[in-house]
Amino acid sequence: MAANSTLPTMLKQILAKIPRKSTKSNPTYSEGNNSTPDVNNNGSFTNTCNVISSRLNVVKKMSSSIFPTSGNDMIQPHLPFKDVQNSDKIKLLISKLNLCSNIYDFNDQDKDSIAKDQKRQVLIEILDFLVSESIKLTEPAMSAICKMCGANIFREFPPKPNGCSPRGESEDDDPWFDPAWTHLQLVYEILLRFISFSSLDPKIAKNYIDHSFLLKLLNLFDSEDPRELECLKSVLHRIYGKFMVHRPFIRTGVSNIIYKFIFETEKHNGIAELLEIFGSVISGFALPLKKEHKMFLTRALIPLHKPKSIGVYHHQLTYCVVQFIEKEPKLTSVVINGLLKYWPVTNSQKQLMFLSELEELLELIRTDEFEKIMVPLFRRISCCLDSYHFQVAERAHFLWNNEHIRHLIMCNRQVIMPIVFSSLQRNSKSHWNRTVLNLTQNVLKMFQEVDEPLVLSCQGKFEEEKSTTTVVAERRRLTWEHLEEVAGGGFRPVVGSVSGLEKTNATCVVSC
Repeated sequence: MAANSTLPTMLKQILAKIPRKSTKSNPTYSEGNNSTPDVNNNGSFTNTCNVISSRLNVVKKMSSSIFPTSGNDMIQPHLPFKDVQNSDKIKLLISKLNLCSNIYDFNDQDKDSIAKDQKRQVLIEILDFLVSESIKLTEPAMSAICKMCGANIFREFPPKPNGCSPRGESEDDDPWFDPAWTHLQLVYEILLRFISFSSLDPKIAKNYIDHSFLLKLLNLFDSEDPRELECLKSVLHRIYGKFMVHRPFIRTGVSNIIYKFIFETEKHNGIAELLEIFGSVISGFALPLKKEHKMFLTRALIPLHKPKSIGVYHHQLTYCVVQFIEKEPKLTSVVINGLLKYWPVTNSQKQLMFLSELEELLELIRTDEFEKIMVPLFRRISCCLDSYHFQVAERAHFLWNNEHIRHLIMCNRQVIMPIVFSSLQRNSKSHWNRTVLNLTQNVLKMFQEVDEPLVLSCQGKFEEEKSTTTVVAERRRLTWEHLEEVAGGGFRPVVGSVSGLEKTNATCVVSC
């Protein structure tokens, strides 16, 4: 026991002989049982607190370098950019972007109204900063921008009713406007500004604008809000121009959307905008055209003439087709054969669109390509010339007003004239519309001035066919009269049948 009691005393004596450092560098604590600082040495206590604070700051800086988006190192997002140093503006930008990643329900305008207004103000600050400041974004800033934009714009659209039509197909349908557009518009402008940065390195940014991001962006083209479609068109066009590595993926994604629209749903709101983007894309294709590009023409653009809602995107579709033909004129016969395949026999409005597109294509066609398709083409045009719908007939006659098309027709009149003459002759005799009558007479006059013997020959064949048709019609009429006589006069009921039905010459009451 005595040995045990002297051991602590010996340790204290040994420690007391060790020299101590100055109190200015190390904190001193009293060794009393209550563990309170020495109140008689205020300077020592103050130095102790300073040392502890400095060590805590070192630990804080080390943790912020490892985790830059956590802890108190981040700047408060509600601070204006002008109130922080230039070195801290990127940190403030990331903080504001993280704040704007919060999503609010705009179906109830009164819900979270203060938070919505604050978020909108922060979005405006971010956009103003990106527009006014010539900054170089860091990778964390790029990641934060893409994350914020994705959180806001990538969303599921409500399911469409079974009877709903694509946007713009019916003039009576009012456009739908997203109630969250006050935020979405600013988000799209931020995304567009981010992609448009001249200092943006696509090799780094592609890690954040990746295939998943692009696929979700393409899915947004089914939005019913026309304002969003315009923003999407600008964003996708800018991405296609900036990121060459993503171009094949974008073309494949657009092709898949078109395939699904043509062969499955026939309902999509962004076909016109996608085609408008591809109009400029096609104009940049290198020659000779790749097999992939020709497949897009034959498998996507030409079948797009089939859906009923073609009126929504026909202008953009015609532009894309014309761009292909200007690149490679040999494709003209392929396109026109495709139009004839999907020709609308009973839809007069689609016929007018097809005739307008045909005129644009025939203005670019070469003579050798025209000779390949002139027979099936003018068989279809002949049906349009004497159409009962006067606008279709009028539009078909207008082809002769085009100087280039008229030259092609007259050079090949030996083949074309016999095909269309019967329709022109019928129009000149019996068409109900005065305008169509006048146009028909003008066309016949053109043929007579160029080749009168051919017109007389066609006239003789027409009269011969007409007389033959008259004989066949008369023979058919006599046959039907004979059948009616046999069916009506040859029926005699059996004697002893139901009373009241016995007649010598009973007629058949059954409709034959």
